[in-house]
Amino acid sequence: MQNHFVNSSQFKHKISIDMKKHIYALFVFALVLASCSNPLPADTKVQNQQNDYLIMSTLWYQRASECRALYYQAYNFAKQSLVANLAESKNNKPKAVVVDIDETVLDNSPFEAYSIRTGKAFSKELWNEWTSKAAARPTPGSLEFLKFAESKGVETFYISNRSVAETAVTLQNLKALGFPFADEAHMLLKTDTSVKTVRRNKVTETHEILILAGDNIGDFDELFEDRSTEYGFDSVDAHKADFGKRFIILPNPMYGSWEREAFKGQKGLTPEQKNELRKAALIGYKELAN
Repeated sequence: MQNHFVNSSQFKHKISIDMKKHIYALFVFALVLASCSNPLPADTKVQNQQNDYLIMSTLWYQRASECRALYYQAYNFAKQSLVANLAESKNNKPKAVVVDIDETVLDNSPFEAYSIRTGKAFSKELWNEWTSKAAARPTPGSLEFLKFAESKGVETFYISNRSVAETAVTLQNLKALGFPFADEAHMLLKTDTSVKTVRRNKVTETHEILILAGDNIGDFDELFEDRSTEYGFDSVDAHKADFGKRFIILPNPMYGSWEREAFKGQKGLTPEQKNELRKAALIGYKELAN
């Protein structure tokens, strides 16, 4: 009986130890699960959220049928206007259309999506990593319009604020998609200034420009560069008859020079400061009542 009692006691002690081991293992497992559900330090999470302001605009650009429809609408107008402008022209110069590249004929929204998910701020290195892939898709209707222009004997010139260092990969991207006149003679990329006046003037030396297409009003005329008064609304209103006839504007809610006025020319702002200035620039219904 004594031996039996000792063995039973040892057995109970062993069970107790095993149970503690199981409880400890479950506790460690729970900690691992918790760390998996919240794998990033707090500061890293904040960093990854700094581009969250782009979520709705990028989602709309990629997923809204309305965005696609606006591109088709713009390029349908461009076809009609090109035919009309050709008929009205009294100039003997060869004819041309001038187009911007990014968000005009090439869709770079995957780059914005990457920025949102990683929280990485825009940089030339990050942008070059994207453009070097030559993987951008054509915007809706752009390829058809430029091929239509080609069929009418009209050349295309690509005036973009991509760097001249991106010439080769940009041509690779455009050629792969079948864009006409995708060669160095028809591409004018940025050298020392983002203002496109000099490059447009270079085209007008040899060609008559019938249509200009872009996602930024600065793509059309230097007068639109100044937005210091009412965000440039007055300049647009003064030339409203040109939109749809000679100027073809494309939708881009993700980025653009329009945003700079909200920052009031300030540089070196933190993401938090930029968001506060964006909110301050909004017009609420109470302000309308005043």
